[in-house]
Amino acid sequence: MRAEDLDHGELLELDAESGVIRFAGQRALLLDAVAMGLLRKYLVENFGINAARTVLTQFGFAHGWRMAEAIHAEFEWENGAEWARAGARPHALVGLFRVQAGPEGPLSKLGAMILASYEAEQHLLHFGRADTSVCWTICGLISGYLSRSIGKDICVLENRCLCKGDASCHMFARTREEWGDDRADELTFFEPRRLEECLDVSLHRVMATLKDAEHKLTEHRRALRRVAREVDEPFGVIAKSPAMRASVELARRVAKVDSTVLITGESGSGKERVARLLHDESTRAAGPFVAINCGAIAESLLESELFGHARGAFTGASQDRPGLFEAAQGGSLLLDEVGEVSAAMQVKLLRALQEREIRRVGENKNRRFDVRVIAATNRDLLESVASGVFRQDLYYRLKVIELHVPPLRERRDDILPLARVLLADAAMRMKRELEGLTPAVADQLLRYPWPGNVRELQNAMERAAALAQGNRVEIEDLPEELRVVLPLPLVAQEQVRPLADIEKDYILSALQLNRGNQTHTAAQLGIGTATLYRKLKRYNLKDG
Repeated sequence: MRAEDLDHGELLELDAESGVIRFAGQRALLLDAVAMGLLRKYLVENFGINAARTVLTQFGFAHGWRMAEAIHAEFEWENGAEWARAGARPHALVGLFRVQAGPEGPLSKLGAMILASYEAEQHLLHFGRADTSVCWTICGLISGYLSRSIGKDICVLENRCLCKGDASCHMFARTREEWGDDRADELTFFEPRRLEECLDVSLHRVMATLKDAEHKLTEHRRALRRVAREVDEPFGVIAKSPAMRASVELARRVAKVDSTVLITGESGSGKERVARLLHDESTRAAGPFVAINCGAIAESLLESELFGHARGAFTGASQDRPGLFEAAQGGSLLLDEVGEVSAAMQVKLLRALQEREIRRVGENKNRRFDVRVIAATNRDLLESVASGVFRQDLYYRLKVIELHVPPLRERRDDILPLARVLLADAAMRMKRELEGLTPAVADQLLRYPWPGNVRELQNAMERAAALAQGNRVEIEDLPEELRVVLPLPLVAQEQVRPLADIEKDYILSALQLNRGNQTHTAAQLGIGTATLYRKLKRYNLKDG
């Protein structure tokens, strides 16, 4: 038989009843090109490009070798050359690529051109332009086929590739002797021992990463012990105050069921941290935790971000893209600032939650999802429902269980433990040796009302860690709004003081805080300097 006489119909058998596909008499599988691209991405990202190239080259070689044997067993060939030439046709049949070449194919002096290479397409999609050729599986496959059919050790290498910016992919097939030393480094990817070496290197890299992570964790614990010895975070949330302990306990109970949860609380109060606690304590902890700030994304893009889009759905949609519902499959999806979602998007979100399925923008096919939805907002959604801004049916769909995170001013017992943990984190990042807060700083932190909640406290501790000159944070290391906060007058039971005495103590404290600067003190108190002067004179302190 000659290569030209090979009939594709004689190679492929489809048995719909048994679900078995046979190719040249051997059982075969249909593999999606995108899935193969994702496999390549995973190999490169987790084991490095050398290990990925070795695995794919040797996988291709084994595939080509098996294909050559299957075709040889099915047909009687006039000679080995016809058997070798026939290899280009089944490759095209299974959708891998198409070879454009003369009678000798890639064995000719001019080599052969690879058309419609799925590997170049997928590598460009995931990694962009490359410095080297990337059709590793294809080169391995043709090498395996030719090596088996010719009976010599053939290696196929590219000299041009679309991924490098060339107009097309082009390859040559030569024996190892013919290649000589010119491309000896690339020939090692065909050697079985290379796979062991690459995997060994990858294992060492993984171990090094784990050691680095362990070192960082040890450093964090050491910094935490220096600054916050009494802090205990069994669930990753500081909860010393009764209000926060109640919220954490409720979150742990809710985590065991798969209901939708609405987390409410002021901006910066720690809603996302509670959402992570819900995920970590749930049966979905092994799955992904995906968060999106609905208020930070334009309305026109939010649908695509959540549900994904099909290629060509809108300008710039050059490829299919899954949305965050699909990305969170098997895990949890946090819809932060859900109160900012537009009316039109609320309808689509409600349908997705009710039907447990989404539809990508530009598609007609529905896709099921298995995701726990957690919503968070700093708005009063019930008030938004009453004013017609937020849909009532979506509100009740989200509020199966409500968790409220109290603001920091209502959890005073959490302020100092939180401050010490945040200071330890900042000190570790900046490689500073800090041992904690001075008593005066701790006192100021407790007096401040914290309108920005935990986020404001985190920023204050980061600033303090950067500016601290000694091993403890001093008053001058704090932001100005914390430095100028004044002590609140306390009224003991049955010991009410005259208002004039309280005013005197307050003015004198302000003056002391400003180091005797009467102009600055008067400005802060909202009175004129002359008024302050008269009051100080009355207190016999006119000279400050």
